[in-house]
Amino acid sequence: MNSFIPKLIGAFINFTGVFAPKYAGKLAIQLFSIPRKGALKPNDIAYLNTAAQKKISYKNFAIQTYQWKNSGDTVVLAHGWESNSSRWKDLIQLLQERHFNIIALDAPAHGATGNKQFNAVLYSECINVVVSRFQPKILIGHSVGGMASVFAMHNHNMESITKLILLGAPDAFSTILNSYETVMRYNGRTKTAIRNYILKTFNFLPEDFSTSKFTSTLNAKALIIHDKKDRIIPFQDGVTIKNNYPKSQFIETKGYGHGLKSTEVYNHILSFLKA
Repeated sequence: MNSFIPKLIGAFINFTGVFAPKYAGKLAIQLFSIPRKGALKPNDIAYLNTAAQKKISYKNFAIQTYQWKNSGDTVVLAHGWESNSSRWKDLIQLLQERHFNIIALDAPAHGATGNKQFNAVLYSECINVVVSRFQPKILIGHSVGGMASVFAMHNHNMESITKLILLGAPDAFSTILNSYETVMRYNGRTKTAIRNYILKTFNFLPEDFSTSKFTSTLNAKALIIHDKKDRIIPFQDGVTIKNNYPKSQFIETKGYGHGLKSTEVYNHILSFLKA
């Protein structure tokens, strides 16, 4: 997106906030919740067609799931923002070789899953629906998929899950929101309106939505991997999550960025699953 466009949109929402602050807050969050990427491309579709596909109804849309069937333990994969289930291709192939039964889901407003907007709370409910259906032992989440996975486990009784893997997961939602507000150049009035809208809609403030707070209640063993050169989610977020998760181990990588797509990372995952 051209850097001028966010400033222009931000100025319009700031102006709207003078006369209609509630609407300005709603408009800002709606804009924040619409992914610009994540649609399936021809190569994505070709690969995902190698899986058994099933849509699961949830509220007013359908969650798209993909299954690579096998005899081993069931793994659920939750991708991150502006992505889709094809991002797991390399890891899926390694898991297939080891006979894991693999389930991946597209997040709301991503891939082939319905809905026009995305947020971590809604994603967590979709993850809960999928976990309830397939009863996996293992849950792997990348980026906000990791945050949503933790929130789902915190809110629901997921007794089947014994191992959790978080890849480049963010800690505080407020950090992500603050970055968005800076890019859009929202003023104090608009920022207040945004927080009021979030509180009314989700019954919590951005500062209250923290992965590290939720992990303190979890019983599953966890592997947390974060890259020192992650330019999307600060490395310190991974450290904070680990420090608040008693049953976790932390692995620091360097040079793989936020995506963490590498043989080294996959070997760490496979070793954790084998232990």
